[in-house]
Amino acid sequence: MKTADRPAAQVVVALSGQDQNDAHTVFSALRTAFGSDRPADDVPQAASGGRPAVWTATFDADDVRDEPAAARLSAPVTATLQGGYTAVDSLRRALAAAFAVRMVGTASGDQEEEVQLRLESR
Repeated sequence: MKTADRPAAQVVVALSGQDQNDAHTVFSALRTAFGSDRPADDVPQAASGGRPAVWTATFDADDVRDEPAAARLSAPVTATLQGGYTAVDSLRRALAAAFAVRMVGTASGDQEEEVQLRLESR
């Protein structure tokens, strides 16, 4: 990632759901669109004991790549995006290219925002 001088371009993405494969699908779609702190072969692991899991990764909205293709999820995934307004909007648009996206909630600050989305297969 090349955002050391532009922290507003970094977006932290937290995913929650039941299936680590769905988390991998979402992160893969985002890695298609933007640079990430996680390599492509970094596969989310399941939580032990059947507990809910939250998986996180950071994406660089200034490191624009390709538009992701539509992708399938086995169940809805909740995605929380936190970062600068423009950067969060860029990631939201990339997710909308791959999934059906519904806005669940937002929290705004003077420099950053947090957006919660529900992702489903189209």
